[in-house]
Formats: sequence, C-alpha cells, structure tokens
Amino acid sequence: MTTAFDPIKVGSHELKNRIAMAPMTRSRAYGPEQSPTALAAEYYAQRAGAGLIVTEGTQPNVIGQGYPFTPGLHNDTQVQAWRAVTDAVHAQGRVIFAQLMHTGRVGHPDNYSEPLTPVGPSAVQAAGQIFTPEGMKDFVVPREMTPDEIGQTVEDFVSAARNAIAAGFDGVELHGANGYLLQQFLSTNANTRTDAWGGSPRNRARFTIDVVEAVTAAIGAARTALRISPANPFNDIAEDDYTETYPLLLEAINPLGLAYLHVMETTAPHFTPVLRRAWDGVFVLNPATPNSRTGTEELRLIDNGTADIVSYGQLFISNPDLPHRLAIGAPLTEADMTKAYAGDHTGYTDYPTHPTT
Repeated sequence: MTTAFDPIKVGSHELKNRIAMAPMTRSRAYGPEQSPTALAAEYYAQRAGAGLIVTEGTQPNVIGQGYPFTPGLHNDTQVQAWRAVTDAVHAQGRVIFAQLMHTGRVGHPDNYSEPLTPVGPSAVQAAGQIFTPEGMKDFVVPREMTPDEIGQTVEDFVSAARNAIAAGFDGVELHGANGYLLQQFLSTNANTRTDAWGGSPRNRARFTIDVVEAVTAAIGAARTALRISPANPFNDIAEDDYTETYPLLLEAINPLGLAYLHVMETTAPHFTPVLRRAWDGVFVLNPATPNSRTGTEELRLIDNGTADIVSYGQLFISNPDLPHRLAIGAPLTEADMTKAYAGDHTGYTDYPTHPTT
C-alpha cells in the first residue's frame, strides 16, 4: 500500500514524501519593489520537510496584484530576491514551485503602487471586501479586459514563468482557483462576455487553456502545474455548469503531461472522483474539511488512492516540521487564524477562514 511517506516523481523530480505545503498568501513582501525578504527564505527553509512546497501567490504583472505586500515575479529585483528562497530550500534537497496568481477583479486601487484599476473578464463587481493598508474596503468595478490585453496577460504569465526558472524554482503552479483571474474567466457570473472568451463552457475555458499551453511551451510541461477549485464560491464566484466546464478544461490540457493538477475541494467534494478519473498525471488534493483543517486523518486519502499527494495549509504555519510530526504521530499546534486581516499578518493566509487550508 502506498503511504504519504513514500516518494513520488513530480515532473523530473522525485519527492521525498507525498505531503505538500499549500500556497498561502503571507503579505510580507517588504523588500524593494515588493520582493521577498530574508525572512521569506527562512520561512520556506523551515518548512522544507514537505515533499513539495508551493509558494504564496505571486503576481505575474503589476495589475495582477490583489493584496498589499504580495510578491511579484515580473522584474529583475524580484527574481534576485526569490533566488535566496530557492537556494535555501534546495540546500535541504527539496522541491519548490512558485504559484503564479493574477487576482483579476479581486483587488483595490489602494493596493497598487501606481494609479490602476483592477481588471477582469467583464466589468462585474465582486461582492465583499478586501484588505488594504487603510483597512477593509469594498471591491471595485473592474475594467473589462480587451482581446489585446488578454493576449498580453498570457504573455505576462509566460514571462513570469521564465523568471521563476531564472530565480531557481523547480516549476510554477498556475492559480486557477479561489475566484482569481483564471477562475473568473471560467465562471458564469464574473464572465459575461459574448466573444471568444465567454458564453459557452468551452469559450470560458479558453483563457485558462491558453495560459497553460503557453507556459508549458515556454518552460516545459514537467515544470508546469495548475490549481483549480470547482464550484468554489470564494470571492463571489458562481459556476453553474462546473460539471461540464472542468472536464472540458482537463480534456484540453491532459495531453500536455503537466507536473501535476492541484485540486482544492470546497462545496463539491463529490466531484473529485470525476476529476481524478479524468486526469492522467499526478493528482494533488487539498481536501474539504468543513469546520476543521486538513490533519492526520486526511493521510488516508493517499492510502486509498483518492490522491497522489495531499496539501496542507494552516498546519504548516504553526508546525514548520509538519511532515515529521505526522510521521511520528506527534501533537500538532493549531494555527491562530484570529490574526488574519487584523494588521498582524503572522497568521494571514489567502483564505483566512476557509476550512481546507
């Protein structure tokens, strides 16, 4: 029987175990031009017991930033700063992927370093609020992306992926989940376009497919992964036809031979077996754990073949040596999520109250 502590090959790398550190926004990019600091290198190195580390969401361009003090991978200063992080993880013989996250309409003008308005597939304002340096504020109406801007954004993902490799990352995970830009295009409420990127499920999947294909062509399939969260309502997303949209998406990208598919379960865990059967490659799962968090009991998902790798979020914040603790059955320290959005970002994550991180 395969267990969480057996090795597995991801891309061209053999992971030491099947426990992944999930991507979690930290909002601590206090370095020049919003780059990671020495603290980031220490933070990730402390957690290098994970078979695979996926970084905090990292914007591929300036307009792709949603939250304050999140890092980028779109200029040389950022690339050089990330090199310290990848060196620290590689010194321990581990694998680290950069998550590329364009937040689309999930942003606010106060969070940019220059006068900008968030963009999205359509000019549809998301319900809810976002953290800014001045506190919580309502989302704004995004500017609808033109066809030329869509094409440029694909190129920006490609450029950021190349920058990630230059910074020493082993690959990139494209963030197509949690209500950010790729999922906004997939959705039935944030995307009201009537052109080639809107309307039918196939058209709405086109942008995500284009990004995955372009990044794969640039850095190779073994260095490219995708994260999705079907039917996830986070950030005011509706996906009325997710049971049709996601099989079409996987059908298009499955032949590429990506490093892995990362599925975040939310309201539709019953759909996970469908995705598992549709995906030929490595299947990473961040399982739904209502009113709780991913813990020791979720290791059985590897034992029974539900997933090849299980990703953990919250527990990695408070247990840097989480894989070792899981292996020996040691007590686990719970993360203090009350600090999320409270000015002290010690416990801040991408989804501070979400049960699956």
